[in-house]
Amino acid sequence: MAFQYQSVVPWGRSFEEYQRMFALTAEDLNLRIIGCADGPASFNAHLAKSGRQVVSCDPLYRLSAQQIQKRIDATYEDVIGQTRQNQAKFVWTNIKSPDELGQIRMTAMQMFLSDYEQGKAEDRYVVGELPHLPFEPAAFELALCSHFLFLYSDQLSLAFHQQAIESMCTVAYEARIFPLLTYNAERSQHLDRTAAGEISSSRL
Repeated sequence: MAFQYQSVVPWGRSFEEYQRMFALTAEDLNLRIIGCADGPASFNAHLAKSGRQVVSCDPLYRLSAQQIQKRIDATYEDVIGQTRQNQAKFVWTNIKSPDELGQIRMTAMQMFLSDYEQGKAEDRYVVGELPHLPFEPAAFELALCSHFLFLYSDQLSLAFHQQAIESMCTVAYEARIFPLLTYNAERSQHLDRTAAGEISSSRL
């Protein structure tokens, strides 16, 4: 059975997962970072607690904490259920099972929710979405995009990917994207053309 999602789901990753996904060093964490399509991840909240700051950008932030919680609750069983049915597509090394995965995700999303209102007041959670980011050129040093670009290749066109990566490379000097596969663990049909440099920015 393949994963089937009609739209992007609110499914936040933890700070530790961000570190592994993007190979973030201690020096990286001191950079001016923009998280694109961060959703309900705990990366921002974790850095805020350690006195550092990242700006997260997502259309989800139009909603209240209570509305986001409802979306998470409505999504959780579907995502974990599909994960159980597709266990063979995952490498269960750092996370041992779908149940442990669900616990890690919910812990991360609850940390996000507990930080959300304060983060919005501090302009750490900004309403906006790819491919058009509401920031000035070179406003950041590092742009991250987790589980959005390439993951939803069936829903998002090649042109969308090209424009989104151009936008990330305009607002930041470096862009990192994870993963480069679709949510069915298949190589994205958009990857080769974007990796071949079919965008105008030279900073990818």
